Amino acid sequence: MRFNVAQLLKSPAGTSREYDLDEDITDIDEYLDVVAALIGRVRFLRTDNGILVTGHVRTEIRVPCRRCLTPVTVLIELDLEEQFRPSVDIWTGAILPLEPGEEEATRTDAHHILDLTEVVRQNLLINVPMAPLCSPQCRGLCPQCGANLNEGPCGCHYEESDPRLAILRGLL
Repeated sequence: MRFNVAQLLKSPAGTSREYDLDEDITDIDEYLDVVAALIGRVRFLRTDNGILVTGHVRTEIRVPCRRCLTPVTVLIELDLEEQFRPSVDIWTGAILPLEPGEEEATRTDAHHILDLTEVVRQNLLINVPMAPLCSPQCRGLCPQCGANLNEGPCGCHYEESDPRLAILRGLL
């Protein structure tokens, strides 16, 4: 997801370019199990300070079900909006310092290459579902033997551990 934006940086503010994305990002992060290509469209808009990247992209990741731990494939859709600034002046070649609060990931490199990889990685990590389910009827795992209850009963016999709680169990 690297784009040479030298010509766009030489253009006046308001100039834009659009690109279709179809990128293999399976190795974008060791903690993400990405199972589909990143597909979408991004728009680069020349601003006074750099390039504003906007777009809509989607991919699929595999995460464990919160109840039974079975892998579940989940669609992730992202709306990107990020301002990139050059690290080198396009006309003079002078190195431009980092602004306060600016991240290195949102800067073009010395060869005027804009890399969306880190921005997409961070957005994917933020948008991973907190508690995905393989199905709404998922029965989870047996708390005693760990068997997947979606595959059938496990055969465990539950004994009351504290007779004082019997009245509360009657309410369930």
